[in-house]
Amino acid sequence: MENSLSSWQTVFGLGALAVAVDLAIRVAALVIIPRNRLPTAAMAWLLAVFFVPLIGALVFLLIGSPKLPKERRRKQAEMTRLAAQQPRDARSPENAEAIPDWLTPVITLTENLTGFPWVGGNDAELIGDYNASLKAMSAEIDVASSWVHVEFYILSLDQTTKPFFDSLEAAVHRGVTVRVLLDHWASSHCRDYKATVARLTSMGADFRLMLPVQPLKGRYQRLDLRNHRKLLVVDGTVAFLGSQNVIDRSYNKKSNIKRGLQWQELMCRIVGPVVASIDFVFSTDWYMETGDRLEPAHLHAAHPPPASDGTIGCQLVPSGPGFPIENNLQVFLSLLYGARERIIITSPYFVPDDSMLRGLMAATGRGVHVELFVSEIGDQALVWHAQRSYYEALLRTGVEIFRYPGPAILHAKHFSVDDCVALIGSSNMDMRSFGLNSEVSLLVCSRSFVAQMRAVERDYRAISKQLTLTEWLQEPRRATTLDGLARLTSALQ
Repeated sequence: MENSLSSWQTVFGLGALAVAVDLAIRVAALVIIPRNRLPTAAMAWLLAVFFVPLIGALVFLLIGSPKLPKERRRKQAEMTRLAAQQPRDARSPENAEAIPDWLTPVITLTENLTGFPWVGGNDAELIGDYNASLKAMSAEIDVASSWVHVEFYILSLDQTTKPFFDSLEAAVHRGVTVRVLLDHWASSHCRDYKATVARLTSMGADFRLMLPVQPLKGRYQRLDLRNHRKLLVVDGTVAFLGSQNVIDRSYNKKSNIKRGLQWQELMCRIVGPVVASIDFVFSTDWYMETGDRLEPAHLHAAHPPPASDGTIGCQLVPSGPGFPIENNLQVFLSLLYGARERIIITSPYFVPDDSMLRGLMAATGRGVHVELFVSEIGDQALVWHAQRSYYEALLRTGVEIFRYPGPAILHAKHFSVDDCVALIGSSNMDMRSFGLNSEVSLLVCSRSFVAQMRAVERDYRAISKQLTLTEWLQEPRRATTLDGLARLTSALQ
């Protein structure tokens, strides 16, 4: 009898403890989670904690902070101040194109957020062929005389990228300084990571892993805070940036190869004074990973490259969890509200927050023609379903949606406004790129450059299928239900 009573007391005590812990987790979540967090993200985390308190709390402790560690944020603030202090030539080239009145406040906003100035006298060329962009980058490395700066989210040695690595090695053998940054988590999950590291080591390149996840070495931050940038700078005179990683078009994944998936990208080759800004982004990330600030000759602060014969005005837009707010989202929204005639967005992962959705609604409401290019199929199921959950609202708003046909994955990331403004870079239009990834985009004012982008968009449109509201409303209920559930998870930041 006494043993039975004791057992009941133990069970009751454990039950009371479980209830107390459950209640404490829920109360703590209500106090901690909403603090300095977007309402959508806070609600998603609260739902996770309230439905599965212990697991939700543990996951929140692991990946709940959307900011980089304090020391990294300090370095970013330091470099942002230095960017703002760079000597700049306030004179515009005589052949510079006029800046529309509505763009001037956007330029001011970008400079206040990033420190980078608006600079004229640039030339820029779009490259939409995957292998052609790799060849173009290799060709510039082949004529490098002083240094090469390589920074890619994914850098992987395979048969497609071997010529790129060959060019790097040849540059090192000529006495050229080659510095390389690659994202640790993304690159280390590629098939040929060990071979990539071995090749970089054997050639003598000075390389570092970005945002390393190496807790045993004292280097750790939230797993999904990644450096998603893709850029190359050669001798401070020419640069490349855009959406393309340095890897085979299939990403060498068995599942991709089985499905026949091929990535479609868009890169931009740039010459002119804005190359100094692009190199400054590399220098900032180098400082983040090494603690070493590159010499002014490499920062080009004292001696920016001379203006080319170009007419293109540009401004760099770096963003990420090292900054106080979402720089790219602020600039994107400003462009949406500045548009007068036309907005064309290309994004492989389009998962907008409420502000962007309302910005698109405001644009179509005032008569602006809006088009969205996305992939017909997805390579990441959760994101693809979350993206689909916005289609009905967008179509009802008047946005025209074009789905790029599989087995291609339209991975290009660009945005054109009216006939004279464009933006291209590494940033998707989703909450991950806004809040969790370090990104870089190039804001451009040039009718000739937008004409290039219009040609790319026409090519997309020629082979894409437009999605209609009537067609979308015939989607099976089970599919749209899954879309809605995926949408909830997209806000976990």
